[in-house]
Amino acid sequence: MPADPTDDWTPVGVVFERDPIEIDGVNPWEQSWISTGEIAYVRHPSYPTQVHDMSVYDMWVEGRTIRFAAGELSNGVWGFYRPWR
Repeated sequence: MPADPTDDWTPVGVVFERDPIEIDGVNPWEQSWISTGEIAYVRHPSYPTQVHDMSVYDMWVEGRTIRFAAGELSNGVWGFYRPWR
């Protein structure tokens, strides 16, 4: 059973693998992801009783770091989250 979700993350979207999505104006599928070693416990955006553990990543794009959490919610369907600001 996953840990209790935190309110530190907000959903960006749910897409099929490789479908375009933007996090801070950047499509993560077109970038390298560097694992931070952290895990985010987040609610599914459409089914809030489901809690998922997502790995946290950084991407370095144009001199800035974009942190996000991502993971496969079901076969080929990915969820993306960003930290609350």
